[in-house]
Amino acid sequence: MEPAQLDRTPFADLDRMPPDMLAMLVAALEAMSRHPEIRRVRDIAWQALRPEPGQRLLDAGCGAGDMARELAAAVAPGGEVVALDYSAATLAEARARHAGGAIRYVTGDVGALDFEDGSFDGVWCERVLQHVDDADAAISELARVTRTGGRICLLDTDWASLAFDGVDGTLAGTVLGHLHGRLTPRQRDMGRTLRRRLLDRGLTDVRATPVTCFFPDPASAAVVLPMVNHDVPEESWMTPAGVRDEWLAQVDTAGARGDFLAVLTIWVATGTV
Repeated sequence: MEPAQLDRTPFADLDRMPPDMLAMLVAALEAMSRHPEIRRVRDIAWQALRPEPGQRLLDAGCGAGDMARELAAAVAPGGEVVALDYSAATLAEARARHAGGAIRYVTGDVGALDFEDGSFDGVWCERVLQHVDDADAAISELARVTRTGGRICLLDTDWASLAFDGVDGTLAGTVLGHLHGRLTPRQRDMGRTLRRRLLDRGLTDVRATPVTCFFPDPASAAVVLPMVNHDVPEESWMTPAGVRDEWLAQVDTAGARGDFLAVLTIWVATGTV
């Protein structure tokens, strides 16, 4: 079966990436997982999912496995986490970081899950749906494999909410325009659509929380926002000649003045099957 993945984002098919690029992206995922603003988003999602000992949970799109490890600790004793990712290379990184706990690592497509109906007590799916071709089909699959009364927790970005201050507005508009031009409307707005998608799939007790992440300096922003990160290769920008260097120079100058600001909304949406 053809994977329900898009070729337009770096995370769509990690197995086709050169090893050095894969290592950079895995390192970026790990840095993001430690960022205080991402931790704040995850704390809100954690309270919504409410993992408990003895549960069987699915981490759909587990990346390097940091959340799978936390979930495994929460469902012990007697529970299990299935850490699923489309990328075999990413799963290998997750296995290498395994530090105990009942975690089963599985390659798979969130749009066509190879699990029986109602086989999980809950699902965690973080910043995955913006990278798949059919988010509704994926959510339907997540609901199918969750038992009646189980919870689904979705976290995703609203890239259209990204804004900056302290830098030239016209130049910021150019950078954001190229970002938005490379993303489909679904990718730009995924976070804000999660509530509707859960309702459309028939889930109940649906709740959605917008979490505005605040980055007061370029170093903090660069962990989460690639367009502020000097280490992102120039060929990844796809902007007119000179735009990258001029933009990053402005970001650095604003950081030195102390008036740089970036904000981005990530949504947490949960529902009961």
